[in-house]
Amino acid sequence: MKKTFILFSTLILCVVTLSLSCSQTDDGDTTPPGELNVISTTPTNGGGIISYELPTDLDILYVTAEYTNSNGENISRVSSKYNTDIEVSGLNQTTPITIQLYVVDESYNRSTPVEVEFTPLPSFIYLVQESIEIVPDLGGVKISWDNIESKTVFVFLHIMNAGEEEVRILSSNNEEETRFVRGLESAEMNFATRIEDFEGNTTTLEDKGNFTPLFEQEIDKSTWSLVSNLSVDGNAWEGETANFWDNVVDTAASGNDDSYFIIWRDQNGGSLNWPLDIVVDMNKNIKIHRFTVWQRAYWYNGPADLPYYYQEENIKQFDLYSSNDAQEWTFLGSYDIGDPRDGEGNIPNTSLEAAASGHDFELEGVSEAFRYLKISITANYGSETYVHGSEITLFGLDNL
Repeated sequence: MKKTFILFSTLILCVVTLSLSCSQTDDGDTTPPGELNVISTTPTNGGGIISYELPTDLDILYVTAEYTNSNGENISRVSSKYNTDIEVSGLNQTTPITIQLYVVDESYNRSTPVEVEFTPLPSFIYLVQESIEIVPDLGGVKISWDNIESKTVFVFLHIMNAGEEEVRILSSNNEEETRFVRGLESAEMNFATRIEDFEGNTTTLEDKGNFTPLFEQEIDKSTWSLVSNLSVDGNAWEGETANFWDNVVDTAASGNDDSYFIIWRDQNGGSLNWPLDIVVDMNKNIKIHRFTVWQRAYWYNGPADLPYYYQEENIKQFDLYSSNDAQEWTFLGSYDIGDPRDGEGNIPNTSLEAAASGHDFELEGVSEAFRYLKISITANYGSETYVHGSEITLFGLDNL
């Protein structure tokens, strides 16, 4: 028993000694690191960059810059010991500002502060405000701006229409940005903008003028015709290529009512050679900026009351091209309906409802006027035999 007690006591003593030793190592260093040697300050729009040399201490952890911003908030910025500069940002002033710079070591001792004073250039939010351009577009307006700092900016677009105000908030950190604001009627309305940065600095509301969004139309399909020599054969079984624009949307309950196309490999050289092109002659000039596509819904011999959406043979991915002579083509975009099926093939009801309403897509901008449209199908949901689709509807300007 005595021997056991001695061993146990010795163990306790070792643990206590080790603990005290560690505590002394953690807390014993109270010597602050040396001061920072500031080399230069470079004012920027809404801030500045301070370049420096670190002291020779071996246990430096980081450099911190402390200041009060234009909103009266105390701000602390940190820069790693591996850097040689630190950025001060979020300022909305063109008067001198004082920055306190500290070196912090691994024991969190702080050096004597070094004061730096500089005058920031006007905040980049004012440059964003000055650069804003608004032009009428189909069903809305196109708004563009420059952001030379490539920092997050919020553009508050105030729309005043017949005494009613609506505010849209757009956000980006791109150096150059273009956005389309849709869903507006074709009536003269006033537009104003206010710009805000991530720190809450803001410009005043600035009037950008009155604009009238262009009238958006559903493109009439009665003049469309198939350019068969440039298209795949979609006339298998009850299907017909021209059903893709017959204004009849297939439903699960409709049966085989000829409201879809069927591309069958055996009628197209024995295989589905992607892409599968369908070329349509509008027999007029149009411009478009959005469109809707419907899949086939009727499921031949399939589960009762369950539509065929997202199943193997349905259209999934496709590209759009436009042309005025059916020879030289302009790429309009690549589009993907998506695949909501889980590992067991189950589909959420919300996805089935969305498919029944049609899949909506937008071009990046309004297309140039064109006569011919090429739908270049690049994928279905897995079938190597068939591709189906029900309807396509275009929106833009008709009969140009």
